[in-house]
Amino acid sequence: MPERYLDLITSQHRQRPRFAAAVEALVKPLCDLEALLQDMRHAFDVDTAVGVQLDAVGVRVGRSRNVRAPLDDVYFSWNVDGLGWGQGIWRGRYDPETGVVSLPDDVYRTLLKAKIAANSWDGTIPSAYEIWAAAFSVEGSVVFIEDSGDMSMIVGISAMPMSAIMQQLLLQQYIPLKPAGVEVEFFAVAVSPGPLFAWNCESEALAGWGSGSWAKKLIPIEGGDYAT
Repeated sequence: MPERYLDLITSQHRQRPRFAAAVEALVKPLCDLEALLQDMRHAFDVDTAVGVQLDAVGVRVGRSRNVRAPLDDVYFSWNVDGLGWGQGIWRGRYDPETGVVSLPDDVYRTLLKAKIAANSWDGTIPSAYEIWAAAFSVEGSVVFIEDSGDMSMIVGISAMPMSAIMQQLLLQQYIPLKPAGVEVEFFAVAVSPGPLFAWNCESEALAGWGSGSWAKKLIPIEGGDYAT
C-alpha cells in the first residue's frame, strides 16, 4: 500500500515521476513487511489459524492435537445414532480404523480455547461458567454446573447435541475445567435441541414436562486426560 505515502507528497513534487518512484522504492519494502506482520497475526490467531499454524498455537498453549488413546465411535456411519450427518466426523485417508488419534481443526480449536481458559482460571464456579461458555459457544451449547457438596460436581450441557468426538473428549477428560481435587461425577449432555428436563426449572438450560428433554449421561474415564 505505498499509495497512501505517495498521496502525502507535497504539490511541488507531485508532478515529478522520478521523485515519486524513489519514494515508492523506499516505502514499498516497509509496506510489504507491515502486510506480512498483519498476515502472521491472522495466521496464528486461535480463531483463524489452520493446520500447522494451529499446531504452533497448541505448542504455546500446552495442548497437542494428538491423542494417545484413540477416540472410538466418532466416524460418520449410516444408521448409527449419534454418528449421522453433522454428528460423526469423516475418516481421513490415513486415519486408523480404531479411532481418531489426531483431532481435526474445528475440534482442536475448541480444545485449545478450553485449555487457554483453564490456564488462567481462578478455580471458582462463576469463572467456570464463563470459561465453559467461551469454549462451547461455537457449538451453541449452554453449560450449567451443579456442586454436589462432596468434592464432586455435575456438568450439564444443553441447548444443542454435542458431536460424537466432543463427547469422547469429555469422557477422557481432555477438557480440564474443574477445581483441583474435585471430580466430575458425570456429564449430562443434550440428545436433542433445547433445554434438559428438570423439576421446577424454567431457563435456557433446564425446563419441565413438555419442554425439557432427557439427557445422555457420560461418566468420565478414571485417570483421563491422555493428550500428548
